[in-house]
Amino acid sequence: MKKLITYKRIGLLPRVIIAMAAGICIGTVSPAWIARLMATFNGLFSEYLGFLIPLIIIGFVTPAIIDIGNRAGRMLLATVLLAYIATILSGLFSYVCGVAVFPSLITETLPISSVEDASISPWFSLEISPLCSVTTALVLSFMVGICGASLGVDAIHRGFKEFRDIMEMGIRKSVIPVLPIYIFGIFLNMTVEGQVAIMLRTFFSIILIIFGIHIAVLILQYFVASLFVRKNPFKMLWSMMPAYFTALGTQSSAATIPVTLRQAVKMGVSEGVAGFVIPLCATIHLSGSTLKIVACALALMMIQGLPHDFGLFLGFICMLGVTMVAAPGIPGGAIMAALGVLSDILGFTQQQCALMIALYIAMDSFGTACNVTGDGALATIIDRFFGKKDECKDRTLVA
Repeated sequence: MKKLITYKRIGLLPRVIIAMAAGICIGTVSPAWIARLMATFNGLFSEYLGFLIPLIIIGFVTPAIIDIGNRAGRMLLATVLLAYIATILSGLFSYVCGVAVFPSLITETLPISSVEDASISPWFSLEISPLCSVTTALVLSFMVGICGASLGVDAIHRGFKEFRDIMEMGIRKSVIPVLPIYIFGIFLNMTVEGQVAIMLRTFFSIILIIFGIHIAVLILQYFVASLFVRKNPFKMLWSMMPAYFTALGTQSSAATIPVTLRQAVKMGVSEGVAGFVIPLCATIHLSGSTLKIVACALALMMIQGLPHDFGLFLGFICMLGVTMVAAPGIPGGAIMAALGVLSDILGFTQQQCALMIALYIAMDSFGTACNVTGDGALATIIDRFFGKKDECKDRTLVA
């Protein structure tokens, strides 16, 4: 029992790192039956994950759209639109930086078959067909969400919120705990195939570049915000540093809300606007998460020699911005919500998605810190247009 409690207290990131290291170490001396065992497990878990993805989209996107529609107002719509634009621009900036820098770092490429465990066959397989495709799930979510908000039927909203709670529990109980084992199997099999060294060498450099991109995104966001309020962008950004470092420790935008809210007010945002915008942006503004996913996906496609033209990534980023709005607020929740778009638009296989999960979680805290720190810039812009005349109304809203 004590061992079980100790394991649960270990964060997801340390477990993933341990799984990657164990997979590489054991893979160097692994007998064939262990590789086949993990290939069997990974095959079953991949099918289960593929089954869950459309349900995750329906469960999180639908109630989010209904909730936005029910709370329709000028400040709400302006905040949602600004958060979406910031998220999209962050993804595009990440793509441009990646295209410019990654080719010099990727000196070796892997054929796509090497990630597919071509020579390690599972003992058996089980097909679990999803109820619908990812595109169908997105269209259904938008249709039900918009119509449900227009009709104002509380039963529909309540039903989808309960379904969201079910899916979040499913992710917490049956996906997140198993992810380290899944990643262990991926890295073990890649080691057996002799391909892991190329991946590690390449992605260590890329992780450093992604960290630089997220710092650049924050500077750009506060530079734009400074144009509206005529303040020094670096002083504004420095004011939000307590929120940044709090998010590094908590890995949760929601848990950092009190600090983000306090620092936004200290930065000059009116209390009413800050009290409305900061909690909302903690849910819908994920610039840091988006830029990480875009950069990791681009790097993985370059490593495997896959096409990665701008048109393909533009569509991917636009759809990714929608799914990020409804990402579950748990460690690794953003990448779980993004798996459907990765597979449907970029054609990622379950093995490629597993590598994306590992890479994303390795940088999870930095993405969260970028998200919450950027919330202060968005609150500043919203305050420029709504702060003075809606101050009393906003205080009532927050109360």
